[in-house]
Amino acid sequence: MKCEHCTRKECSKKTKTDDPENASVGAPSPAQDRGEKGEFHKLADAKIFLSDCLACDSCVTTEEGVQVSQQNARDFFRVLNLNKKCDTSKHKVLAVSVCPQSLPYFAAKLGLSVTDASRRLCGFLKSLGVRYVFDMAVAVDLSILESQKEFVRRYHQHSEEEPTLPMLTSACPGWVRYAERVLGHPVTPYLCTAKSPQQVMGSLVKDYFARRQNLSPDKIYHVIVAPCYDKKLEALREDVPTASHGSRGADCVLTSGEVVQMMEQSDLSEKDAAVDTLFGDQEEEVRRHDSASSDGHLAHVFRHAAKELFNEDVGEVTYRTLRNKDFQEVTLEKSGEVLLRFAAAYGFRNLQNVVLKLKKGRLPFHFVEVLACAGGCLSGRGQAQAEDGRADRALLLQMEGIYAAIPVRPPESSSHVQELYQEWLGGADSPRVREALHTAYQGPGQPTSSRDIKW
Repeated sequence: MKCEHCTRKECSKKTKTDDPENASVGAPSPAQDRGEKGEFHKLADAKIFLSDCLACDSCVTTEEGVQVSQQNARDFFRVLNLNKKCDTSKHKVLAVSVCPQSLPYFAAKLGLSVTDASRRLCGFLKSLGVRYVFDMAVAVDLSILESQKEFVRRYHQHSEEEPTLPMLTSACPGWVRYAERVLGHPVTPYLCTAKSPQQVMGSLVKDYFARRQNLSPDKIYHVIVAPCYDKKLEALREDVPTASHGSRGADCVLTSGEVVQMMEQSDLSEKDAAVDTLFGDQEEEVRRHDSASSDGHLAHVFRHAAKELFNEDVGEVTYRTLRNKDFQEVTLEKSGEVLLRFAAAYGFRNLQNVVLKLKKGRLPFHFVEVLACAGGCLSGRGQAQAEDGRADRALLLQMEGIYAAIPVRPPESSSHVQELYQEWLGGADSPRVREALHTAYQGPGQPTSSRDIKW
């Protein structure tokens, strides 16, 4: 079984459904492994996903395997059906949050604009019994803003004796899992401690939104719609539950492909509905952050650092291709001197090169945006795979064009973000920010915590 990310042909891994007792979980059969059925959505029923091979030195635990097996449409419909049968006092309030990189996929598959596709998706989910459907842009805003502040802190604290750079992004769960389970302490201290957008959204829905609605967090069943299978594993991270309530931020993760399959198999009439907001106001315009295929941490952190550290205003960010199209560099130069050197490294091969140079002390960058999927988040296997198991190039090109046409809005310009810092977190530099928006990393070596960075 070939790994989702790994480039080694000899890499293989068995699912943990070889024994008869677990056979009912629905792991891919040998025929499916060979691509004979060509339905990549079937992988959503497996206990172990192909992307898990990224962390092959430390396999998914039995408990994690059981939990991941529940991250599928069956569990989603189980909760919907329970709501129809049980007493209203026992009902779950279903809330769905949609990743920004999933929207171009829905637009392409439905033949609609991004705005109309998001409304059609919202209408479909609400016709099933979902109460709220959210866009995740505000969660991306908070993740980027916290990453910006952390980079500036690290830059000031960095020294040869106690290096805090390069800062490696932590928004990609496949990369973070590999860093924690395989690489450990030589790498984890350099991971940005800002929570990923999915983790931030979990905190927003189960804490901020729950309080506004006078709901207990365990009354909310929160579903994430995402472009890749690794997001299912991210939902299992131990530190995702909020300290105050102990409720997991995401109860279920469905890939974009799984949701489209649900839509195609449904006999419900098509209808649109306005997308909800966490703040109870009018539906907002669909927007994105400054990137060709990801959440845009690199571009936004680069501009912020240039202004904060060197008082330089950067307009368009210019990328220079290095080893390949998925390994690119961005620099800030003045009078012939390189002041900042950032890089984007996408795909497992480039990821390995970054790690190798980091371990040898030869990585020349201040910041690296690391993503496990070649081509970035739009290329996630949960939405960009053809029936033959290969990447659907035509669909990817279509999604890239759709994504590029979405208006860009800097996270600093969001009035809702400032409202969240003040009303929810008690100020931009309060201890509550560290609790709600930052995380800690565990691995084979020493654990790394957000406390390691001097605040």
